[in-house]
Amino acid sequence: MALFPRPSAVVLFGAVALLGTAALAGCSDPGAATAGASGSTGTTAARNGVVYNTSPEQQRIRAEKDAGLAAKVPALISNDGKLTVATTAGAIPLSFHATDDKTPIGSELDIAQLVADKLGLELDVQVTSWENWPLKTQSGDFEAVFSNVGINKDRVKLFDFASYRAAFMGFEAKKSSSYNIKGADDISGLKVSVGSGTNQEKILLAWNKELEAKGKAPATLQYYSSDADTILALSSGRTDLNIAPYPSTTYRENTRDDLKIVGKVNAGWPSETLVAATTLKGNGLAPAITDALNSAIKDGSYAKVLERWGLSEEALPESTTVTEANFGTAPAGKTQ
Repeated sequence: MALFPRPSAVVLFGAVALLGTAALAGCSDPGAATAGASGSTGTTAARNGVVYNTSPEQQRIRAEKDAGLAAKVPALISNDGKLTVATTAGAIPLSFHATDDKTPIGSELDIAQLVADKLGLELDVQVTSWENWPLKTQSGDFEAVFSNVGINKDRVKLFDFASYRAAFMGFEAKKSSSYNIKGADDISGLKVSVGSGTNQEKILLAWNKELEAKGKAPATLQYYSSDADTILALSSGRTDLNIAPYPSTTYRENTRDDLKIVGKVNAGWPSETLVAATTLKGNGLAPAITDALNSAIKDGSYAKVLERWGLSEEALPESTTVTEANFGTAPAGKTQ
């Protein structure tokens, strides 16, 4: 599926390439690099009451090993004593580089740490690009992906999932704007920045089709190579809206004076989806991760992680394993 050129689309500053396989298109991750620095102290006090720690010294919330859960990990995974986790380090507060510009931190890795602890494994974090994680997970280089990956009907053909967070997208705009985005009609004629090959792009393309069918002007989609460029374009008025993972828009709304959230949509629109740990199809790791997540939910460590990053409203009451066999019937897989 070609991304560019496209009617009503403007390509700026080297758009991020679509995943090589069309079946993998449609993600929750923004797919763009983000600067992690938030001041010399490494902490940012936000209006939502969260003090974001962006320093390399994370003092993560930890969990105790559960021997019963550890025994469920496939031997090919547990033999080296590590859980090798891929993340894209692409967006605050999900997964990004700390103020030292090299240490990957964020809510995704905090959750991965809880899972590794429960399973009695050392967390081995590998930063990769969004377009590379699918192939490297299939090759065995990565054992799990914690990077805001949404479950969808294409991905379950290649991967298994353990859900751990709600999946929403936020529309953000300048604080002086009066936008209220609820559907396609509300973006007609506007310039909207979006990450390529993402769920949010799929939503906008579908909405543009609706607008064109009604004889209304579609939105102009604009692509940037980084979050920094994207937000600069938004704050300077070169774009009207940006659509991105809701946690990132929430972070900016609460740490900046010039931006606000003007709309929210499920990442699986027109249905629903969830964010999940992603593993190679059929290797048996996803059920073990699901059990570890449910243990963390039960003992409260999961809730503490989400609260730490201001993501409590995206908490799940239970993790579910989603595979191709149960997709569409499992609570986490209702995206059809």
